[in-house]
Amino acid sequence: MTSIDDLFERTRAENRAALVGYLPAGFPTKETSIAAIRAMIDGGVDLVEVGLPYSDPVMDGPTIQAAAEIALAAGSRTADVFDVVAASAATGTPTVVMTYWNLVERYGVDRFADELAAAGGAGMITPDLIPDEGAEWDAASRAHGLDRVYLVAPSSTDARLAMTAEAASGFIYATAVMGVTGQRQQTSSLAPALVARLREVTDKPVGVGLGVSNGAQAREIAAYADAVIVGSAIVRCLLDAPDEASGIAAVRELAADLRDGVERA
Repeated sequence: MTSIDDLFERTRAENRAALVGYLPAGFPTKETSIAAIRAMIDGGVDLVEVGLPYSDPVMDGPTIQAAAEIALAAGSRTADVFDVVAASAATGTPTVVMTYWNLVERYGVDRFADELAAAGGAGMITPDLIPDEGAEWDAASRAHGLDRVYLVAPSSTDARLAMTAEAASGFIYATAVMGVTGQRQQTSSLAPALVARLREVTDKPVGVGLGVSNGAQAREIAAYADAVIVGSAIVRCLLDAPDEASGIAAVRELAADLRDGVERA
């Protein structure tokens, strides 16, 4: 049993979905990203995704791209990501890294896994790594006790869903839309069908992400998913704030609204 397994065992006993919040490390500075993550947790986030800023985030929308550019301009590096993970994990909240795979390869797969585990990280989300190309990560993650969170999409075949579910641990990340990350006015109509298809091949927890921006949308997704994943809306709180304190307060307020949504589903 990992810390993520424990979390989903608890949320299922409480008859609610888990709330997952994302923020890039080092945005807008390392210290502020740590403070914002603590605010997310104070507001009710159950699991934290720490993003590793990247100069070519092809799967991310303009909000997360802007945050990554700010973090990189401020000098954020991989070592800083592990510092942010450690600060988040020190609160007792399961914390994972979300990163493009080539950054891990360049750093060294086993080295990355070792340092992530040493920081208290629970696992990693790899949006552009498919299980059939993930043998090195599978071995390293198992050696260091880390969960492997893979993505599936509405376009995934039934065979692909089954294979991905078998390889994944912790939870499976179901992308609710075909496209890049970002806030949307409505939740995806494709998501319930995708989750239902996953339920046919696995009993592992399923988290739904891409597009959630408020408690009402979180409530919709929590009615059929094991986790509601929110990223761009949290990042936007900091991007739009006139100052750091206001941004952190906005993050806490949004997290509380989202948590209310998953509680009331």
